[in-house]
Amino acid sequence: MLQNYKTILVAIDGSDAAEIAFKKAVNVAMRNEAKLLLAHVIDLRAFQSVASFDGILAEQAEELAKKTLDEYVDKANVAGLTNLDTVIEYGSPKAIIAKELPEKYEVDLIMLGATGLNAIERLLVGSVSEYVIRHSPCDVLIVRTDLDNKTPSVKK
Repeated sequence: MLQNYKTILVAIDGSDAAEIAFKKAVNVAMRNEAKLLLAHVIDLRAFQSVASFDGILAEQAEELAKKTLDEYVDKANVAGLTNLDTVIEYGSPKAIIAKELPEKYEVDLIMLGATGLNAIERLLVGSVSEYVIRHSPCDVLIVRTDLDNKTPSVKK
């Protein structure tokens, strides 16, 4: 029996890698007649170094996330996918993508763009995709190629 996914999570962060993962996720969702969950996680650690943090930065980050997700919803609708939802969360992207969202939304496939971090960056920052692969209760697909299965050229 072939695996049919019912709920597919794709993490959207505005990066080129996330864009590629989104495009493939739309195709996978349409083939599986699955729901696509577009998620953006606002990492609160980014605000810890701001001495006068009063919520304005978080509000601006949320507005930008809403705008970005709305654009992706429009793209999915143009491609023919209407069974989708969006979510904005605050906290650690690693834990939220790997554990919280799959449990809350019964996700059975997570699709993430490859970040392209080098070994030093992974050591210092840690790779979200690496963490998700290790801790997620469901299948994880790391997307490295475009819709033609070609490695995208790096923008300089």
